[in-house]
Amino acid sequence: MVDRSVPASSHNHAAAANRPSPFPSLRTAGTLLAEKLRDRDLSNAFVLAIALGGRRMANKKTTEHHLPFDLLLIKRLLMPKESGRPALCAVSAGGTIVLDDEIALPTYPSEPIEHFFVDAVKQLRERETVCRADHPPIDVADCTVVLVDCAIHTGSTMQIAIRALRRLKPARIISAVPVASRDGHALIEQIADETVALAQPEPFGHAGMWYEDFSRPPDEELVNLLDGS
Repeated sequence: MVDRSVPASSHNHAAAANRPSPFPSLRTAGTLLAEKLRDRDLSNAFVLAIALGGRRMANKKTTEHHLPFDLLLIKRLLMPKESGRPALCAVSAGGTIVLDDEIALPTYPSEPIEHFFVDAVKQLRERETVCRADHPPIDVADCTVVLVDCAIHTGSTMQIAIRALRRLKPARIISAVPVASRDGHALIEQIADETVALAQPEPFGHAGMWYEDFSRPPDEELVNLLDGS
């Protein structure tokens, strides 16, 4: 039988030694992330968790720092023709709908693209109702926003979230994740006021690789967190 394993070398051993182990769960990662943020001044801050990945971690962070918590929901609508640009999106940031400038919502849609946008935003509002129930929108203007997700891979999701939040005029945006690819981390560093990641493994693979338990709650359970349960 031919041995097809990779030959041992000092380089391979060094790479293995520097490769972090997966987090046991999203909750555990949230605890570690909260400890990492312990020395920040978060006296006027909100935690916004990108659903669904950031939900379980933000709960722990909110508890330890006694911060108000809410959700950020993303509805991707269209991919631009130019490569490298993020998708056109509608975002619910703590109960406030933010639309990209290119998205028009006429009172009386006539063109197919107008009907598409109207229907897509309606779907986002319906999801918002499921996730947030009757919780009033939060106002993040002049506040620090700790924007939490389970990981940064390409950076596109965090980029969309930050782009929407800037429209709401927060004082600062801290992007906080347990694990990020190096390229994704570098991208978000350029647009967030601060970027926190506990690990930047290479190769990255996908977010689920870095959690032994990567289970995430359905939308129907998210309102329980806002209720404090």
